[in-house]
Amino acid sequence: MLHLKQGKKVFAALLAAVFMMVAASAQAADFKKEYKMQVTVGPKLYWGIGATKFAELVAEKTGGRINVKPYFGSALLKGAQLKSSQMVAKGVIDCAIDSTINISPVIPEANIFHLPFFLNNFENLDKVKNGKAGEAVFKAMEAKRIQPLAWAENGFRQLTNSKVMVKTPEDMKGLRIRVVGNPLFIDTFRELGADPVNMNWGDAVAGFQQGVVDGQENPMGVLVPIQIYQYHKYATLWNYLVDPLIIYWNQAEWRAFPKDVQDAIMAAAKEAGRFEIALSRAGLDDGSSLKILKEEFHYDMEVPDPIAFLQSKGMEVHTLSPEELAAFVKATRPVYDKWIQEIGPEVYEKAKADLGL
Repeated sequence: MLHLKQGKKVFAALLAAVFMMVAASAQAADFKKEYKMQVTVGPKLYWGIGATKFAELVAEKTGGRINVKPYFGSALLKGAQLKSSQMVAKGVIDCAIDSTINISPVIPEANIFHLPFFLNNFENLDKVKNGKAGEAVFKAMEAKRIQPLAWAENGFRQLTNSKVMVKTPEDMKGLRIRVVGNPLFIDTFRELGADPVNMNWGDAVAGFQQGVVDGQENPMGVLVPIQIYQYHKYATLWNYLVDPLIIYWNQAEWRAFPKDVQDAIMAAAKEAGRFEIALSRAGLDDGSSLKILKEEFHYDMEVPDPIAFLQSKGMEVHTLSPEELAAFVKATRPVYDKWIQEIGPEVYEKAKADLGL
């Protein structure tokens, strides 16, 4: 009788184990083998390093149930990076870490970060990202079937060229500057008297070498890895606009995830975002970012002082004085006024409130 009871207990335990295995297998079957992530840049830029970090953290925090694979250089889009948000919304691509520049054709509210000389420093950027205006950008994404997860960063965009040290709007006259295809960027440079040229980076490098294009604008976290000093002698640090990054997911797919998986991915996104923001700001703030990288992530920057690094490579670097900055603000005011209407006055008012204006 005792053996019979023991046998029944063993059978029940085995049966429970089988049910658990079947349930686990069924849940695992609900997940894809791979979740494709669109990344515009290569793996060595800070943006790309942040994408790799996110993928690692998702695998870690979900116990390997969700595996994100970054596809660098807009490989999933054959270079058409401005289509990223549309493809994620449709579910053709699962997720992305993308710039506000690239989502702005679909999410015009994202252009709040691109108003010339509006934010201009990290403190203001944080207030708007984490305030009502940033919330409005996320809500606009949700309305387009995109689930925003966390902010990351590409940095304030700086000007470099091979012709002249730019300190005044007059110095911009006639300079052929490679810019991204956002109409706001083109309007800004035209207002300053420059000749903005929209071209991909490969063509731009050839243009620099042939003297067809004089300059470009990009964040410091891009200028150092692409070795801009090979092409340009002059750098103007003017923080004229910024393009934060956003980690986001296809909304329908996101909502189908169990709550614990959502929580794990969200935690990974916020941690990866914090890491990547610190990368982008390292050596450009009050030292906080270098401290975060070292103490929280045990990460040592290869180039902890990007300005000194560019100078060591022979570049002349100038940071606009308050008086010089004011001249650029005045010169671009017509663009600023025009684009407030394009972005939406409501979002602009929210940003002003975030800044205490």
